[in-house]
Amino acid sequence: MKHIRYFIGIIAGILLLTACSDRNPEAVTDMLDRIGGEGASGLFETRISRSISENGEDTFIIGSRNGRPYIQGSSLSALTTGIGWYLNHYAHINISWNNLTADLKTAVLPLPEKEEKRVSSAVHRYYLNYCTFSYSMAFWEKDRWQKEIDWMALHGINMPLMLVGTDVVWKNMLEEAGYSDEETDGFIAGPGFQAWWLMNNLEGWGGPNPDWWYERQEDLCRFILGRMRELGMEPVLPGYSGMLPNNAAEKMGVNVSDPGHWCAAFRRPAFLQPVDERFGEIARMYYRHLEDLMGKSRYYSMDPFHEGGSTEGVDVKAAYKAIYDQMKAHSPEASWVIQSWQENPRREALEAVPQGGYVILDLFSDGSPKWHDGYEGHDFLWCMLHNFGGRTGMHGRLASTMEGYFDALEKYTETMKGIGATPEGIETNPILYDALYELPWMRKEECSEWVSSYTSARYGISSKTMEEAWKLLADSVLDCPTDQQGVSEAVVCARPSLNVKSVSEWSTCRIYHDPAMVRQAAAAMLKEKENLAGDPDYGHDVVDVVRQALTDSSYFLLERIAECHEIGDRKGFRESYEAFLEMITDMDRLLSSTELFSMQRWISSARGVCDEAEGTTEEDRDWMEWNARTLISTWGPEGAAEKGHLHDYSNRQWGGMLKSFYLPRWEMFFKALENGKPVPESSEWFRIEESWTRRTDIPEAGMENPADIAEELYTKYF
Repeated sequence: MKHIRYFIGIIAGILLLTACSDRNPEAVTDMLDRIGGEGASGLFETRISRSISENGEDTFIIGSRNGRPYIQGSSLSALTTGIGWYLNHYAHINISWNNLTADLKTAVLPLPEKEEKRVSSAVHRYYLNYCTFSYSMAFWEKDRWQKEIDWMALHGINMPLMLVGTDVVWKNMLEEAGYSDEETDGFIAGPGFQAWWLMNNLEGWGGPNPDWWYERQEDLCRFILGRMRELGMEPVLPGYSGMLPNNAAEKMGVNVSDPGHWCAAFRRPAFLQPVDERFGEIARMYYRHLEDLMGKSRYYSMDPFHEGGSTEGVDVKAAYKAIYDQMKAHSPEASWVIQSWQENPRREALEAVPQGGYVILDLFSDGSPKWHDGYEGHDFLWCMLHNFGGRTGMHGRLASTMEGYFDALEKYTETMKGIGATPEGIETNPILYDALYELPWMRKEECSEWVSSYTSARYGISSKTMEEAWKLLADSVLDCPTDQQGVSEAVVCARPSLNVKSVSEWSTCRIYHDPAMVRQAAAAMLKEKENLAGDPDYGHDVVDVVRQALTDSSYFLLERIAECHEIGDRKGFRESYEAFLEMITDMDRLLSSTELFSMQRWISSARGVCDEAEGTTEEDRDWMEWNARTLISTWGPEGAAEKGHLHDYSNRQWGGMLKSFYLPRWEMFFKALENGKPVPESSEWFRIEESWTRRTDIPEAGMENPADIAEELYTKYF
């Protein structure tokens, strides 16, 4: 009997260790010290306790132990989510893009009076869009990536897309396939444009990339993946989609189809026909090089026919099956993560892959959902595509996002597997992302009070005035009733006209909200200036809201300018357009006061990439800056900019850019009108804009207090 009791005791001990397998995990300790300052981890007790899971779902519990906040998670991701939840809802510390660290050692860390348990309704919590890697992340250095991965962990993301280093994979693969450096240079896109190369839209644009770039990318890739996996994330890796360089038929002797052109001027890469006997061989070669750099994953992303590529002569169903089969041959447990966008995934795609083989991203659920038909029983995620092109501006669908997630969850309880953020650009409207990633841990009835709780988390105080401000925003600019793609664009960013309808081809300047509510929100925020002037979240937000109020006003001011010109009121015309130009200058000053709204940050980051590699030159820095400037202005060469309508797609209301890029266009336009001369045509505008991309003068950021400037300009205009 003693032996039996001893044996039972050992088994019980093993089970206890299994249930509570990791106290103060090293990865979590390191994360807390990074976001909160060295030693911040000692202020918490944390544990992975797998036994707290309900029905296998991710679960966290927030309580107290030994005079410290005590956070348990059923998985590493659940644990880091619990820490983020504690910081927001108990300590009222909001880790956000404009403020990615906090001094936790001087913060008040209250002990919960009773335990709070939260269970996730989302198995998968996905993050990122191919475009994000260019519109926002193209020039990130290690430190910025580190902060983003910590942000992901705090928001419960367990399935991030990871594309950094794919150019290294292709370079190595093409070298094995017999391609010269020159041929490879003509295929792999430059730093600012790799997203569209990886989506099979273009080749080579923005390059060629020097050797140091690939060395830097390889090092950065390993760093990012190490951090993601260390914090319990399963990265979505770029799988093989059939893409090959345009000369593959001649160079490799394979059977390829020609998908045609993208945006008029960019020739798409070739598509390897699934019937070609070497399809498997080439896919295996790709996956071998991918694994050498990135390892394996349970998720691979492929989008073979993105945005209208021609499928003439292609057996589409066979193509999807071949792509799927090669992924499974490489990683038998893997699922194919595929974007639901425009006509994809086609019916042939849904038929070619067995149920369970896909995780479909319903890419634009918040604005143009496609999930209502259920994707023929395939698993899908409800996604928010809040931002297009990295454009600046307040915009969102806060209430309908909350409702939409729960609607999908209720309708497709078996196949709606989670949630995702799929923005083309980030670092705008952080409220939406905080809301989105809390949804899986919430009950539907909690949504109505979420804005109030966010306000306390955001500013660290309970303020009815700030609650009023955010409720005004939630009911106006964050309540878009249309399916438009992103913000109502700022007319000040448009190529000049007296009748501006949009800045970019696929958007609009039409204002869907009541501008008076935005002005009222700004006025409410400014009432708290004395209490919150030194708070970085307040400074960021009050600048953004006043900027939005000014942007709305510029729309109506342009209408006044057009009216004066139409009736021949020369005095009114001059006074109105001078006020318009002055408003652009004032917005530039306002935005230059805040790092996240300053062009200097974008340009300095691009040039700073060269500091992460040895042997780089001033010419390399200028090339990086050209990539950065081109992406946010002309986007492509003249054919793509004009016939393909890509110019100004990625327009930005940034300090430094308003003054150096947009303002001179408007000055030239008004001067021509006033003097009765022809205004520039599209080709002339392009030449002016293209010359700006080759400048290397970095605009200076302002040193003024953002809240002071916001108050000054609000008083001046309203």
